Amino acid sequence: MRQLPLLVMCALVLVSASPSNAQVFHKKKKVNKSTDATNTAEPDKQLYDKAINDVKHGRHEVGRLGLQTLINTYPDSEYLAKAKLAIADSYYKEGGTANTTQAIAGYKDFIVFFPFLPEAAYAQMQVAMANYNEMAKADRDSTHAKLAEEEFQTFLQKYPKDPLAPQAEQRLREVQEVLAEGQFRIAYYYYVKGDRRASAGRLAPLVARYPLYSKSDEALWMLGDVFDKSERKDVAGGYYTLLVKNYPLSKKAPLAKDKLKSFGVPIPQPDSKALAWMTAEQNAPRPKETPVHRAMGMLHSGPDVHTTAQSGRPQMEPEADNGPTDTLSGGNRTTLVGGSGGGGAGSSSPAVVETVRPGDPAPAKAAGAEDTTSGAGDNSNGTTNADGNAATTDPAAPTEAAKTDAPATEAAATDATKTAAPAADANNNQKESSSKKKGLKKLIPW
Repeated sequence: MRQLPLLVMCALVLVSASPSNAQVFHKKKKVNKSTDATNTAEPDKQLYDKAINDVKHGRHEVGRLGLQTLINTYPDSEYLAKAKLAIADSYYKEGGTANTTQAIAGYKDFIVFFPFLPEAAYAQMQVAMANYNEMAKADRDSTHAKLAEEEFQTFLQKYPKDPLAPQAEQRLREVQEVLAEGQFRIAYYYYVKGDRRASAGRLAPLVARYPLYSKSDEALWMLGDVFDKSERKDVAGGYYTLLVKNYPLSKKAPLAKDKLKSFGVPIPQPDSKALAWMTAEQNAPRPKETPVHRAMGMLHSGPDVHTTAQSGRPQMEPEADNGPTDTLSGGNRTTLVGGSGGGGAGSSSPAVVETVRPGDPAPAKAAGAEDTTSGAGDNSNGTTNADGNAATTDPAAPTEAAKTDAPATEAAATDATKTAAPAADANNNQKESSSKKKGLKKLIPW
């Protein structure tokens, strides 16, 4: 009985100490990393996911390095095409002239290697947008604007049913608005200056190539005025007729009608499609150009495209640059030759340049060529009489004079050979003696 309380106290101590002992001797289970859910992905996918995450968080160089490692290490990976496209996207997002150039090269490489993937249309669109973003104002360098025009035209021709086609079509209108504005400003300068020829040379191709340009009606009016002042009312009437027909809602249309009345030319009816297009353009929502808007536009490096047409088919034909060139031909004549450089009659010169070596006989003259020394024409098929008339003979039958002179000619040739032989021997002897002297000098310096 005395030991009972002691036993109870011992039992209580053991019960209270059991959790702590369990914690001391408890071992944590090791997790097998090979079966972890995050480690079941293939290594190429891990590289791709990590690189894309770096690019999203602005670590473009690190992300591109990971993508390039994926391309070099796993050339047969299913993520190869995505990695190439992601590298180009990284350059595009990072921005800058150098990075934009790298992005364009990357997108074009993707189109070359993977032309049948759905992402090829996206890559072509990005090439055009890269040039579009580098486009300068209308009065500055138009290199990127022309490149953007070509790339957008390529996209619309190759992928006309792509979901990005409407966006590409509108961007193409904006690019062509900038290109036309640059030409119009130069033409307007010459127009105000009074140089009609230079002004018409800029305005005529402008109205023919860019009918959707916001100032095409004004360009037609200027063309009509230029030819009117040049006393070419027939040509001026044609441009006034185009203005009334294709731009019936223009402010210049009533003035063009008055000009046609004064010329006695019938006034045409407005084209129904042109009338519907101009009505849609006038009702289209677009930002208003205020003095504040103009002042803010001066601070931007990009062009102002708020006046661009929002409907209508843009120009899809590339600008041809194969006009005629001036080439000088024989006889002080100037011939126009096409830009293709074909070997036509106009591109050949009658002048003949021949190479003659010393000691060779004089080259035979072409048939019909004049002898500048004697002043007589060369008649290869006959002889010339004293009165200047040519006596035709059979070229196959030798003449009596030729038969008679044949032995003399052979004798003269024999004599010439005999005369030339000693001279040739003398020259050979001189060469041999000089070579011997050189050899002796090499052996005996003094």
